[in-house]
Amino acid sequence: MRDQAQDPQRLKTCVNDLVSLLGMPAVWNGRPPAEVVEILLESLLRLLFLDFAYARVAGSPPIEALKVTGRWEPPFTPSEMGRALAPYLARQTMTLASKVSNLAGNENVSLAYAWLGSEDETGVVVAGSLRHDFPTVTENLLLRVAINLALTEFQAHQVRSERQRAEGLERVRHQLHTENAYLRQELDDEQHWGEIIGASTVLKRVLQLVRQVAPTNACVLLQGETGTGKELVARAVHRASDRRDQVFVKLNCAAMPTGLLESELFGHEKGAFTGAVSQRIGRFELADHGTLFLDEVGEIPLELQAKLLRVLQEQEFERLGGTKTIRVDARLVAASNRDLAQMVEDRAFRSDLYYRLKVFPILIPPLRDRVEDIPALVRCFTERYARRFGKPVTTIAPEVMAALCRYPWPGNVREIENFVERCVILSPGSELEVPLGELKPVPRRADGAATLEGVERDHIVRALTACNWVIAGTNGAAAKLGMKRSSLQHKMQKLGIVRPT
Repeated sequence: MRDQAQDPQRLKTCVNDLVSLLGMPAVWNGRPPAEVVEILLESLLRLLFLDFAYARVAGSPPIEALKVTGRWEPPFTPSEMGRALAPYLARQTMTLASKVSNLAGNENVSLAYAWLGSEDETGVVVAGSLRHDFPTVTENLLLRVAINLALTEFQAHQVRSERQRAEGLERVRHQLHTENAYLRQELDDEQHWGEIIGASTVLKRVLQLVRQVAPTNACVLLQGETGTGKELVARAVHRASDRRDQVFVKLNCAAMPTGLLESELFGHEKGAFTGAVSQRIGRFELADHGTLFLDEVGEIPLELQAKLLRVLQEQEFERLGGTKTIRVDARLVAASNRDLAQMVEDRAFRSDLYYRLKVFPILIPPLRDRVEDIPALVRCFTERYARRFGKPVTTIAPEVMAALCRYPWPGNVREIENFVERCVILSPGSELEVPLGELKPVPRRADGAATLEGVERDHIVRALTACNWVIAGTNGAAAKLGMKRSSLQHKMQKLGIVRPT
């Protein structure tokens, strides 16, 4: 038989075959190596009119495949064929012709083969035909082109795998780094707050509710004034649950700018917005198998409440700027010092989200309702800060303790802790020095003259009334007064401003 290159028709056929080969990368692009090998062998059988095609590719796991035609069907598995061919494969890049005894019959078999890569350890592709003139120069050319294309695809797959492995390791490293930061913060908080202090009847009732709900996965809603220790109760729920050995993640929704809150909760992908230079894991994803504490949940804007409701109901979400659905198993404990029921009536909070959060509500009592716990709190804070500052303070005068118990403490436990810390700093000796004059409530002026506090209160009430008691937003009272939303809410609480019914 003449070489195909010497016949115009054969040459035309060769060109068509070459075009077909060059189109194979589009067929197997992105496919795993095993599928690439299958497509390669089938194409070689068809284009070169082979009787069999065999391939071995190193990897994890290694690949070994065999394709035969109806003309020649040896009773071999791919591995048996590989062992039978091994003695005939010399360590060279290509052999033009190698006639060997038929592995399954009486006829001789012509072989052409090529190693994958520069070393035979990478793998080999073998083409076999019963034709005595196989392989021609043109057939060797087509075989070399096909094998080089496949090798390029194997190398591309290896690069993709290495990149994905590196990206996976980087994600794990980033997640571990972020989780370690949370754990360090949690450890600092544990050392700072310690255990819940007090033995009053109302506090015991709260702790009884904690013991009842902790073993479940039910959502807990903590409501109470600022400084009552809602985070302590949330930690108590976590420590008493089956998730105690997992991470406790917290987020103060009022402390986050509205535009960044979604990213903090659900994370974002690289390029999701200006400044998103890398992927970020959100608090829900970080709290997987643990507990997520959302403080000031009433500050979550309406447009974000729907996404929070979805993750509570379906336990799934997408990162900001992403399309991949992420499933999590996070127990939610929410807290608010605002009247969420009133916010629902004012259409400032979704009713369906409110009822989803309110599966197990716990009301945290203010310090004025648990006066009997004040002595224990004062002694605990005194010992803590005396030890921290190296002060010899060990005693508290009875009249001082009585004055501390009479004061209403509008800032609750947080206020009394900060006050005792300052007193320890001011105390030169072993007895706690307390500026009792600061504990007397400022009386209202009876002569009709306006106090600064009264003027400030009236000004805020007028602004709220003019804005129909809407606080946030461009048309809200906070913008009208030139204040941050959280600052206005703090002022309202301090001045006792509530929306009239």
